[in-house]
Amino acid sequence: MPELRAADRQWSVASGSSLLDALNDAGVAVPYSCRAGSCHACLVRCLSGEPLDAMPDALPAARREQGWRLACQCRVVEDVCVEVFDPVRNGVPAHVSGSEWLSPTVLRLQLQPERPLRYRAGQHLVLWTSTGVARPYSLASLPGEDPFLEFHIDCSRPGAFADAARGLKPGDTLRLGELRGGALHYDPDWQERPLWLLGSGTGLGPLWGILREALRQRHQGPIRVMHVASEPYLAARLHSLMAEHSALQVELIEPESLPNVLSSLRVPSRQTIALVCGAPAKVEAFTKRLFIAGLPRGQVLADVFLEKARSVEGPR
Repeated sequence: MPELRAADRQWSVASGSSLLDALNDAGVAVPYSCRAGSCHACLVRCLSGEPLDAMPDALPAARREQGWRLACQCRVVEDVCVEVFDPVRNGVPAHVSGSEWLSPTVLRLQLQPERPLRYRAGQHLVLWTSTGVARPYSLASLPGEDPFLEFHIDCSRPGAFADAARGLKPGDTLRLGELRGGALHYDPDWQERPLWLLGSGTGLGPLWGILREALRQRHQGPIRVMHVASEPYLAARLHSLMAEHSALQVELIEPESLPNVLSSLRVPSRQTIALVCGAPAKVEAFTKRLFIAGLPRGQVLADVFLEKARSVEGPR
């Protein structure tokens, strides 16, 4: 049986064991969310030995050369020594510059990193609280325009990070972990094509940044925004943009009305690009209808917000 070493401990694990499970089962807390190699919450650094990696291309080559791996994608097949991601040592400090409720359940959190962070609209970051709770969140801010990083936090249910976020005040410090691309972005090559932005709940967050990026780049095709939410937010700002841009159409949809909306959904052109974001059931409903309507799969880009993501206490 291979030996696993971490946090000044060493123990035997069954060959082929999940590195993430082996660490958490032994009490070496590694947060995770997607288990699909997307969120990057479960970063660990291999100091010796090499686990079997199912997604070697999930991290940039430079990060892999430094020994970083995604624990959820690795299996222990030989002796290996790992170092878990330490937000104090490896993360970027960021201070809370703003915190306000956009709706009774959606908190807008604005952060100012201590050093500049290069990103594009639609990407996401892992946020760490001062107590070591980690959670990936999509960026709602627009680089080059917003002087802060903005996140829309769904506080409708209890959760380790959401509970902590409710109490954050200006000046409080968080740490920023791995920056990840995700599926959502704006491509200037789409300039002439119809662009649909379909979101549920706080799935509107990254789409808000992408919408403004498209308008900044003077998108020429029609843009349609559909937001499904029991308690819509940013409605006034969306309608203000719609008044300024004749090609922009905004629709706010109650969840119970979604089946009827989907049944009447027609794609204006097979050249349409659709970006979909939100809870799994809503993303599945949107994408299924788009495929039935004849939109090729390569033109439907989706990010799913997992409803049962696990945020555990990481290293102190």
